[in-house]
Amino acid sequence: MKKSAFFLPAAAICLLAGCNSSANKPLLTDEIKYVDPFIGTGFHGHTFPGATRPFAMVQVSPDTHIMGWEASSGYHYDDNEIYAFSHTHLSGTGIGDLGDVALLPYSGADSIKPVATFKKETEKATPGYYTVRLDNFGVDVELTSTDRVGFHRYTYDNPSDRRVMLDLGHILQPNWGHKLVGNTYTEINDSTVEGTVSTQGWAHFHDVSYRIEFSEPFESVTRYIDGKSNPDTPPVIKTDRDLKLHYKFADSKEPLYIKVAISTVDPEGAAKNMTAELPGWDFDATRTRSADIWNNALSAIEIQADSTVMVNFYTALYHTMIAPFAYQDADGRYRGLDKQVHQAEEGYTNYSVFSLWDTFRAFQPLMTIINPELAADWGKVLVKGYEQGGILPKWPIGSSYTGCMVGYPAVAVLADLACKGLADSANIATWAEAGAASSVYRRDLADKFKGTRELDLITMHPYYKEKYGFVPADSVSESVSWGLEMAYEDWCVSQLAAKAGMDSLAKAYAAKGEYYKRYLDPETKMMRPIMGDGKFRTPFNPRYSAHMKSDYTEGNAFQWSFFAPHDMDNFIETIGGKPELEARLDTLFTTSSQVDGAEASNDITGLIGQYAHGNEPSHHMAYLYNWTDSPWKGQERLDYIMREFYTNAPDGIIGNEDCGQMSAWYVMSALGLYQVAPGIPVYTLGRPMVDRAVIHAQHAPFEIEVKDNSPANMYVKRVLLNGKELDAPFISHEEIARGGKLVFEMSDTH
Repeated sequence: MKKSAFFLPAAAICLLAGCNSSANKPLLTDEIKYVDPFIGTGFHGHTFPGATRPFAMVQVSPDTHIMGWEASSGYHYDDNEIYAFSHTHLSGTGIGDLGDVALLPYSGADSIKPVATFKKETEKATPGYYTVRLDNFGVDVELTSTDRVGFHRYTYDNPSDRRVMLDLGHILQPNWGHKLVGNTYTEINDSTVEGTVSTQGWAHFHDVSYRIEFSEPFESVTRYIDGKSNPDTPPVIKTDRDLKLHYKFADSKEPLYIKVAISTVDPEGAAKNMTAELPGWDFDATRTRSADIWNNALSAIEIQADSTVMVNFYTALYHTMIAPFAYQDADGRYRGLDKQVHQAEEGYTNYSVFSLWDTFRAFQPLMTIINPELAADWGKVLVKGYEQGGILPKWPIGSSYTGCMVGYPAVAVLADLACKGLADSANIATWAEAGAASSVYRRDLADKFKGTRELDLITMHPYYKEKYGFVPADSVSESVSWGLEMAYEDWCVSQLAAKAGMDSLAKAYAAKGEYYKRYLDPETKMMRPIMGDGKFRTPFNPRYSAHMKSDYTEGNAFQWSFFAPHDMDNFIETIGGKPELEARLDTLFTTSSQVDGAEASNDITGLIGQYAHGNEPSHHMAYLYNWTDSPWKGQERLDYIMREFYTNAPDGIIGNEDCGQMSAWYVMSALGLYQVAPGIPVYTLGRPMVDRAVIHAQHAPFEIEVKDNSPANMYVKRVLLNGKELDAPFISHEEIARGGKLVFEMSDTH
């Protein structure tokens, strides 16, 4: 991957040198200066650079890429054309959706679908703000936002030709099945329009209502339906066709301002959101407020480190605060997974876009440390989704299930909250019930979801798991990955049931948590597919991958043979003890990086041997050296991963960012912490990259000091917690939550 330097101002260098080192003073006062929103927009990171606020419903950003995999967020750094600025985006996913309510200012063009060109040097972004110059149109664009309102400022070179296109047919990844299914549009007056756009794609049911207010009246409007203009088209339009509106404004040298409020429910909700959040027209004040909000959010962890780490760390922390996003109007209404409109009870906020298979591993644990109340609220949202839709959400977008990825990972999030004392204790039995109901094959929901994308939620893997204790590889694909993750997730259900006092359920699901052992092949030393006759698949190639068609999800046997996080001691004993685990890890990291198969998954990136950091199944593996007699080997691997796979450049994330998981891994690892098994409230220690950190934890600040830290000193000599030397590289969640001090002493030898 390419590398690039990131230069910091003199004031920042003073901070890095320790000018503000007193424990009683904040380490930083302006964290957003270290955030580069373009990191992850190149390679396959699939992030976007536009304006948003923490966990906000609006992400107003340029759409430069519409077709194919690199269009997942609507933006790719290599592009130099902009199709529009739309108001909703996914961050770092491997599938695209959203891209709702798109605007494009222009001058001098005679086209139904004008396209802007730009130069990279005019494109700038900081948290809550984005700007670019549209060269071919002579327009300077600036974007900022509130939680539910996008705010645009357009400055035209030609004051006599100020035009704006509202593209209500704008779709990301139409070649992957994303399509427009409905449009309603109304001109309220000559400066206000509203409507609802309906699409089907990854989210089978997706409606976004909007209200758009212009800072001045438009002189004229041209309405195009399926590319045809009709002067008699009324100002109220209902269609399932492509709809574009072109507005022309009077001659003026003043900037044109546009506010776009969106709603989960209806245009009336959008209007209320506008009134509640952005009644005026002060763009600069809105931008400043966004910066203040981001600084406050990012100050949850204050660090000192070298310049590269500072930028990597705060950009990563920024990326962990984009999704899930609040999916609820200012008046408390939201559309649930039952597709009905609900009024939120006091204190409840609905959220959407939970990338659970990715984020249960590091993102959710990070949030239990730095934002435990929000993490607990998300648990309530997941269970509310079960109550409304009959099954725990898995990759929900808006009011739609998608069923994307493996198993039923919401239970891992719930179990982790429960073990850390963050569960809704009055309803813990419902949490356990939700987990159990989501862990079996559901014929009732298969019938209910028939004909929709939501049917992907119901697969035969749980059926076979319940019937045989394993998933037969000659019956369904990805059998090993499903089998391993369901074993872990069934263990998570057992933990919830135990908390609820449901002893028989806890015992039954604890037994299912051992099903992973069925896949362990003593001959190949791999987790190997099992056929319907109970025998291992033959022939067997552990390097083979075929995306969505092989026995492993987005990987191969090498990348899936270390997944038993809930049962590490028994796993190690079963495979032959600590020396065998160490030998297997050594082979993983040192074998050839060749991946076989013409249809190998594109997600297998960031290879060290067959370790693939670009995808989530590998994320815990370097830390497994802490279960061997050579934890220093893990420290070497962690140092390499953080230095080589996270850089201050657009291609500086080695794989799909996945709604904060790749970034959360870096944040946790740079602090020297990682939770291998959500559901067990223990963190194992690694090789920290920061020199000092203060985590504003649940009850009191938790300080981390790293003595003699340098690129050469990558090995941990000893660790002290509150002045007492640790005899093993583990600390509990409670020890972090109640505050204290962790000191790493580093060395250049192991």
